[in-house]
Amino acid sequence: MMSNDPGGGGEAGSSSSSRPAAADQQQQQQPPAQLSRYESQKRRDWNTFGQYLRNQRPPVALSQCNYSHVLDFMRYLDQFGKTKVHIQGCVFFGQPEPAGPCTCPLRQAWGSLDALIGRLRAAYEENGGVQETNPFANGAIRVYLREVRDSQAKARGIPYKKKKKRRKPNHEEMTSSFHQMQ
Repeated sequence: MMSNDPGGGGEAGSSSSSRPAAADQQQQQQPPAQLSRYESQKRRDWNTFGQYLRNQRPPVALSQCNYSHVLDFMRYLDQFGKTKVHIQGCVFFGQPEPAGPCTCPLRQAWGSLDALIGRLRAAYEENGGVQETNPFANGAIRVYLREVRDSQAKARGIPYKKKKKRRKPNHEEMTSSFHQMQ
């Protein structure tokens, strides 16, 4: 079962001054008091997505959620976006530095959506979801993100260039390059 509650409930009515072993073990399993920025954002995103599903008519249970709900959620988030995406008929379409204002819509930036999906994908599995049925990992999500990326790059006139992954040198390469320097 997937849960939104990261902690467990303690037992009420314990008036004993000595702690039972179960209480000590429960305290050790609680998450750290200060979450990292990533973990905080992941929790916030997860709660926002859960609220989005509950607000649907009829409400959608997390266990019934599929990739179409995820796609609808990303489209819903566009209304809160801050990235100007020029439409095909706009005089600034394809210009990286527009000379003036226009009425084109604000959207969520591709990078923001990509990061959001990564966090929700991890949160889904951390909250009891099965990796094989993870709606955030569905191929339709990757296709949608690619389309958003490409359309935003075209609207700005800047082609998207995939960053090359930096290869970590292995131990032999490091020692041989160190000896070459001497």
